[in-house]
Amino acid sequence: MERELPAGTVTFLFTDVEGSTNLLNELGAERYAETLADHRRVLRETFERHGGAEVDTQGDAFFVAFATAPAAVAAVREAQEALEIPVRMGLHTGTPLVTAEGYVGTDVHRAARIAAAGSGGQVLVSSATAALTGRGGLRDLGEHRLKDLSAPERIYQLGKEEFPPLKTLYRTNLPVPATPFLGRERELAQVVELLADTRLLTLTGPGGTGKTRLALQAAAETSDRYPDGVFWVSLSPVRDARLVFEQAAQAVGARSGLVEYVADKRLLLLLDNLEHLIDAADELAGLTASCPNLQLLVTSRELLRLPGEQAYRVPPLEAHDGTRFFLARARAVDPDFEPDDAVPQLCARLEQLPLALELAAARIRLLSPAQLLERLSGRLDLLRAGRGVDPRQETLRATIEWSHELLDGDEKRLFARLGVFVGGCTLEAAQEICEADIDTLQSLVDKSLVPVREGNRFWMLETIREYALERLGASGEADEQHRRHADYYLAFAERAEVHLFDYSPEWLDRVEQEMPNLRAALDQLEATARHEELLRLAAAISRLWGTRGSMHEGRRRLEAALAADGRPTAARAKALTAAADLALGQGDDERVEELAREALPLHRANGNDWAAVESLLLLAHAAADRRDFGRARDLAEEAAHAAKPESLHASQALWQLGWAEAGLGERDRARGLYEEALQLARATGSVNTQSLALSGLSRLAINDGRPAEALPLVQESFRLDWESRDHWRLAIDATRLARTLAALGKARPAARLLAGGKALFEEIGAAPSWRAGEDDETLALLREQLSEAELAQQLERGAKLHPEELVDLALQPVELG
Repeated sequence: MERELPAGTVTFLFTDVEGSTNLLNELGAERYAETLADHRRVLRETFERHGGAEVDTQGDAFFVAFATAPAAVAAVREAQEALEIPVRMGLHTGTPLVTAEGYVGTDVHRAARIAAAGSGGQVLVSSATAALTGRGGLRDLGEHRLKDLSAPERIYQLGKEEFPPLKTLYRTNLPVPATPFLGRERELAQVVELLADTRLLTLTGPGGTGKTRLALQAAAETSDRYPDGVFWVSLSPVRDARLVFEQAAQAVGARSGLVEYVADKRLLLLLDNLEHLIDAADELAGLTASCPNLQLLVTSRELLRLPGEQAYRVPPLEAHDGTRFFLARARAVDPDFEPDDAVPQLCARLEQLPLALELAAARIRLLSPAQLLERLSGRLDLLRAGRGVDPRQETLRATIEWSHELLDGDEKRLFARLGVFVGGCTLEAAQEICEADIDTLQSLVDKSLVPVREGNRFWMLETIREYALERLGASGEADEQHRRHADYYLAFAERAEVHLFDYSPEWLDRVEQEMPNLRAALDQLEATARHEELLRLAAAISRLWGTRGSMHEGRRRLEAALAADGRPTAARAKALTAAADLALGQGDDERVEELAREALPLHRANGNDWAAVESLLLLAHAAADRRDFGRARDLAEEAAHAAKPESLHASQALWQLGWAEAGLGERDRARGLYEEALQLARATGSVNTQSLALSGLSRLAINDGRPAEALPLVQESFRLDWESRDHWRLAIDATRLARTLAALGKARPAARLLAGGKALFEEIGAAPSWRAGEDDETLALLREQLSEAELAQQLERGAKLHPEELVDLALQPVELG
């Protein structure tokens, strides 16, 4: 007798027999059929006793719904005790929509995914179900990401029996999509199969066909094949092919170069939206050649045309899936939407293209499917291109044109202007650059042309942004909008500059988020030969390159800007100082001398006293790097006299003077100067100088044979580094803490910290020249305590640490005795 499906809050149960094929081979067809029939009987009788409603049965799998969570848990507990074959089960509670066809909603998919994550004989329970049962008899298995790419789910296990690890995502940065993956079963199976047999798989097709979503799901489904992780590399905001490797290295957490990090790891890289960076293809060929177990999954409108490349053209959705897709998106806009006969026709006219369906569904509150169909008449071919163009590209462009034509004059104008942004923008930027009216902007958001992301950033799909740029070009406003964009981000960077100089975490975060726009502004200023503004912008953001970004990129851009404009301006002086600072971080002391020596008289001529002090400090640092401590002391004293009392530069001059005195053997004087610098830095709130002074005091303690006194000093310095997420200082203090721990006989964590710090230096492109001596001291101590084999093992472990792991290791309590 068919049971009525429970409504409201419902607990879903999915079950299946693990290893059913092996069981069939083991038992033979006849015994297997008998066993399966007995399995079904036991489950059905148990579910009925506890009020379960059988929703669906396929082969050896059951889908059952319960009105209450306790009843569902009682049923699976009883069933597992009665079963003689390995059945895995998953429970999840939600509030699905009940239709004539059954249940609809993400909770159904979530329950199925939870069940699929388990092993035979294991019962997994979602946090929603656990909360309704009091968690009695449940074992907390922690948070897990399921292969539907949903947000992490805390999963519990019924009973205390040990099972293999859950089949969930790990070592991944795959994003959490805003909507569930619908349809595409055939395409997904094909892509998953192709990934098993090829090193480089490229999903091609015009924008809007769903390449990214299919690739993400395929990566999730195959994650079990890659013990070293599955990583998504978003390339849509990147405009320089030379940055592809850096973006990929950042995604996987590489600190010693991408090739060196990947090496022989079994790892999948998903390079998303590569078509505009096709010049990076040759480098990718070298990457796969150097890393034998690496696989690349690429989405691109253009083939890479590399040896061994397997292309997969992403087709439109199947008719049934297209209708499901449109229905889901329409109900997200209007929960009460009910489809009619016009919906399949509309989806067909839109050629089942996901982006086109999404844009159409966004209008459903204003226009019925029939009205949408009427408006589509004669519109799809408005932007038909010439011969040789993929017809799907024509269709997508026509779809975007149709969506664009639904906008009024103000909306069209703003839509085009917003195309200047790369990687999104804030409301302030949209208002300042594009003269955005809030109501007009909200209308574009409602029509899914300009979604809002976390942090209230407005952005565009890259396909739509490219179309917006075309419309901007046709409007005659392109030059003006790009000029306004560059001017805005120059002003933003110069507002941020003083805060970056103080290493403000808040401002470092803000500038880091705007780096795609800042790069675009730099490119625009360079292209239009606005050399003075280019120097100003490159100098203003140099601190970010030195702490969180790439010193290589920073130096390249600064040196190019300096080469383009040799006039002795204030802007050149700032850029010279910024370039000298980055050169210092890369151990190029000779170039530091050249740049700072040129900058010093320019700063003085322009009356920029604080910048002159900075140049003196850079010269003093470079002298100390070369162990010319007498000259370093003279320069630091000159800087101290020139700095304003009680200022940031005054504290930095004291620190630099302390380093020089320590190098000259005047340790007591050095200690006093470090302590004075620390006191002043605390008074002025300079986190960076506090870290420098504490680290300097720790080095003195080490040299005096007092490592126990050095430990809390360098750990406090490290904590301050982490507060500002200053990777440069973190790397310094990781290696310095390694030296301290080695002196205390804590060789294993010391070795890991040393390798972790060195890897972090490599990640940001830093190579300070003074470090070599300290590292040699540390390694000598480690070799006294560890065999070469164990030292190599610990160094290898340390080189793989992520910054968060490095922090945990550095700040853990150390037992002294």
